[in-house]
Amino acid sequence: MPRRLPIALIVIAAAVGTGMWYLRSDHAPLHYTGFVEGEERVIRSEVAGRVLEVKFAEGANVPADAVIAVLDDSDIQARLRSKRKEVGVIDAEVQMQQERIELVQGTWQRDLNARTAELRQSESALEIAERTLVREQALVKTGASTAQVLDDNRSRVDQARSARDRARELLARVQAEERTIAVARHELTTFQQKRDLALAQANELQVTLAKCTVHAPAVPTIGQTQFIWPGEFAQPGSALFALLDPTDKYVQIYVPVSDVSRISLGQRVAIELDSRPGQRTPGEVRFIADTANFTPEKIETRSDRMGQVYRVKIRILEGVEQFQPGTEGNVYLSAPAA
Repeated sequence: MPRRLPIALIVIAAAVGTGMWYLRSDHAPLHYTGFVEGEERVIRSEVAGRVLEVKFAEGANVPADAVIAVLDDSDIQARLRSKRKEVGVIDAEVQMQQERIELVQGTWQRDLNARTAELRQSESALEIAERTLVREQALVKTGASTAQVLDDNRSRVDQARSARDRARELLARVQAEERTIAVARHELTTFQQKRDLALAQANELQVTLAKCTVHAPAVPTIGQTQFIWPGEFAQPGSALFALLDPTDKYVQIYVPVSDVSRISLGQRVAIELDSRPGQRTPGEVRFIADTANFTPEKIETRSDRMGQVYRVKIRILEGVEQFQPGTEGNVYLSAPAA
């Protein structure tokens, strides 16, 4: 009996130790520590200008397409007015040039018709004079006409030929003036191109003017961080306000390499926040990183702290508006029961 007592004590001690180890061990379903994140939308200035007004404060509900900030647009307004006046001046020049072309072209066409008619008339007169000369030469040979008449006919032929040559020269000059019309049309094209350029510049200034009024996204958001205040000067690309879409949140976890085979896209999970113990919300795996990295400092996993892990995003399927970014909790691989 005395020898059996130590053996019994050893068995009892082993049983107690096993029980305590069992009680202290984590028998919950496989889970990972995660935290809620939201995709902030940083609204930036597209133009340079002094900030006149910021419409919303941090934490305010921002309606869709609401005006967030207003920048000083006086410089752009002045440039736009100047450019519009320039367009008006060019429009007047285009109108005058069009009228000039119509006038020159009408005059040139009338001169062309007149000179063409004069040439035809002179050519006809020359032809008649030449035929008359031939007949007189025949009559002189037969004695039916005199040499004086023949000389007069020769003189008329010479005059008719000179008249024809002069008509040809005048017609050539009129035809050469068509180049003036071509030059005038080219000037008109140049004016029209200048107008198009000035109009495009005015439209560009109009677009820039619209950018002085900064709008929120096309969905309701919540103001998170104000980066600039009235009176400060904003440069293109300067951050003005950070907004958060209350429906665009997710839980991010880090899964060790040894467990990544248990995770798949579309897999249903359960989310339990530290701020809401015992209350689990359904979620879905929406993203798994292609490559592993080292565990971030503030995240604890079941494996070694410096081991490699895969970043995984969990989509929140219910009550996403109630999840506060930065809140930590657990993500369980088994979906919650109905």
